[in-house]
Amino acid sequence: MAAFPFTDLSRLDHQDSLPQSCDTVVIGGGIAGVMTAYYLAKQGQHVVLCEKGRIAGEQSSRNWGWIRQQGRHPAELSMMVEANRLWHQLAGDVGEDIGFKTTGVLYMAADQAELDTYERWLPFAREAGVDSRVLSARELADQLPGARGNWLGGLHTPSDAKAEPWLAVPALARLAKRSGVIIREHCAARSLDASGGKVSGVYTEAGRIGCDQVVLAGGAWSSLFARAQGIALPQLSVLASAMATDSMPVAFAGGAADPSLAFRARADGGYTIAHGFSHDFYLGPDAFRYFGAFREQVKSGLKTTRFRLAAPSGFPDAWGTSRRWQSGEVTPFERLRVLNPQPNMRTLNAALDHFARVWPEFGRPTIRQAWAGMIDTLPDEIPVIDRAAELPGLVIATGLSGHGFGIGPAIGRVVADLVTERSVGHDLTPFSLKRFKSGRVLKPGLAF
Repeated sequence: MAAFPFTDLSRLDHQDSLPQSCDTVVIGGGIAGVMTAYYLAKQGQHVVLCEKGRIAGEQSSRNWGWIRQQGRHPAELSMMVEANRLWHQLAGDVGEDIGFKTTGVLYMAADQAELDTYERWLPFAREAGVDSRVLSARELADQLPGARGNWLGGLHTPSDAKAEPWLAVPALARLAKRSGVIIREHCAARSLDASGGKVSGVYTEAGRIGCDQVVLAGGAWSSLFARAQGIALPQLSVLASAMATDSMPVAFAGGAADPSLAFRARADGGYTIAHGFSHDFYLGPDAFRYFGAFREQVKSGLKTTRFRLAAPSGFPDAWGTSRRWQSGEVTPFERLRVLNPQPNMRTLNAALDHFARVWPEFGRPTIRQAWAGMIDTLPDEIPVIDRAAELPGLVIATGLSGHGFGIGPAIGRVVADLVTERSVGHDLTPFSLKRFKSGRVLKPGLAF
């Protein structure tokens, strides 16, 4: 199977010269960082985006490609509705085919408890103007002709969409560049510079950039970077595996999932397939440091999480990864430019077996490519979007918890307005960094 896109560091797309100073430095070239930089530039800011590896090299290109309002935590639902609208606009603005289509998202419920959960969520959807509805078993069968799943019903949102992540995020980066953003790949931010108790610049491996504002959108690396600046961020990462199949008949044009299977029709004629809920988790220093904050997640995920004793060398929470360094020293971000973990093939093969049982006439799908990514997650599975009280001038946007691709454009717009002190248009209280100390952490997922 071919190597995953964006792991080849000899093929860099963005090597802009760095200025001595700018208005804002964005750390991280995933969708949150790219969209933040884009919307800051649209406001007339002089913006530099630094990415230690390649744009979209990690989870922003490795996700399922869903643009999903359905099932969103009520705290982020209004922001996701905005994101859905922005995707329609951006799909035209990029001037490239990014595979964007409104095809709907479908959940299949194996038992009554799942259906009851969907029913409890529907009032939030209606309040936000989302066209979700609960389906009976017969209505679900109409959505999935030929399927032999033993489902009691489902949840369907016709206005949800999809795009191809490995096409979309690089295209959005090119749009940001055309809007004036300076982008430098293979350029790790090492540490922050502070004067008078507030941000005054960023030390990168290519030199210092003076600035008044910094946005930390480092995905799975954010907690490591923040801790080195004296900021505690209870963020851990789980490994999620996925695969692309060879071309197959269309079972459902959008994204669909039950607890054992998730799939999405791809623009190349195949599917992206993954296990619905299964993840792998590496036990490292932060796993023990933040165990209390993640206790409920650990309890609920015991049946679907494979625990591993140690992360591979160089991973953010590996036992041998440095936690402290000087601005002139080589950092962990340079030692491992792109997180490229090995997928859990046992989990993927189980998903393929389930797919074959549900659609026996299709046969067992053949794998064109398999991959894994590290999903940055927080105790309540919603992000931090907040200024760091410990260091004025630093804005943190991380912990997108596997939901980031779809909501990314709205995250970027909100963070840009937070940086420039404009009205963000949403209540950011649930996204506060202080919530982990104050005890105001929300219940994760749909367990509200």
